[in-house]
Amino acid sequence: MASGDLQAHPGMLALARESRGMTQVDVAAAMTKAAPAGAAVVSQGYVSRAESGRLVVADDRLQLYAAALGYPVDLLCLDPRVSGVGVGLIHHRKRASLSSSALRRIHAQLALVRVQVTGLAQAAAAAGVPHRFSRVLLDDFTTAKDAARQVRRAWGLPRGPVADVIAAIEEAGGLVVMRSLGSELLDAVSQWDDLQVPLVLVNDHAPGDRCRFSVAHELGHLVMHPAPGTSSEQEKQADAFAAEFLMPAADIRQAFADGVDLARLAELKRVWRVSMSALLRRALTLNAITEWQYRTVMVEMSALGYRTAEPVEVELERPTRVPALVDTLLSDRGLAIDEAAACARLLPEDFKGLYVAVDRSLSPEPFRR
Repeated sequence: MASGDLQAHPGMLALARESRGMTQVDVAAAMTKAAPAGAAVVSQGYVSRAESGRLVVADDRLQLYAAALGYPVDLLCLDPRVSGVGVGLIHHRKRASLSSSALRRIHAQLALVRVQVTGLAQAAAAAGVPHRFSRVLLDDFTTAKDAARQVRRAWGLPRGPVADVIAAIEEAGGLVVMRSLGSELLDAVSQWDDLQVPLVLVNDHAPGDRCRFSVAHELGHLVMHPAPGTSSEQEKQADAFAAEFLMPAADIRQAFADGVDLARLAELKRVWRVSMSALLRRALTLNAITEWQYRTVMVEMSALGYRTAEPVEVELERPTRVPALVDTLLSDRGLAIDEAAACARLLPEDFKGLYVAVDRSLSPEPFRR
């Protein structure tokens, strides 16, 4: 399609705006600022009509829109439904205080990450690689714990602690991307619609131990929950999956045989690489300690400030599959930064910050209009 024939898709306009955390008023102001001197002021009403499909955004207005949002023109012309963007159930492990607007922004970021990594995989001729994810549907005979055991067996994980949760997901063919999500109230989001590769977007601000549990929690959602259900019930199931996946009852039960105190929890944290509070909860669910013992240790942890900052640091796991795609394009294929950025439907500056940082996970500076 010639550049003059390009038209923005209403759904993508809204998605791109939300990914930037902008309101319609913000977009109108940014478009007005980017317009040539003397041009008409862009109103919020114009943006509203554009996003609802009541007017066509093309030519100069399309260029202004792209400049205001900081995305290439061709991204704004994608049909989210055809591209698989935002299609399917999105899971997230968040705290209740996270605002709906912040959650919408993170969901939009997840959708656009899907566009980015799909484009990179296609350019690197890595698209369509089969994965080893399969659904485990829960019923009266199959619990979340059973699902975790099935996944461990299917993936050939040895007994004991999981060496690297993110690596296990990537080795099974899933995609993991680490990024600043702009909030400490959400650790990860995930999506799998049975048509595309399972994708997990992880907050790079979470401590290593919490990150491992959150990623395992998302894995539980991906495997067990193909459709929406009672949110609180699904969250409990995902937590039970994560606990069994990371701390299999058959392997960890003996570790609690001599009782549980703070020193023992710190020792076990080094081995199992999950938080002391998660270990304590695991001891309770396995009936290794009483409710009274659990509460007593929790009071001690609270008094020492361990509920917000525990001792024993767990190294943050980092994904390698997407960085390898980028290396393939830049090194093996010899693509320039702007060419690789085009594959991901990003502007070069954003692409460099998101995908070509030294440790391949650093988030870029916030987009500035």
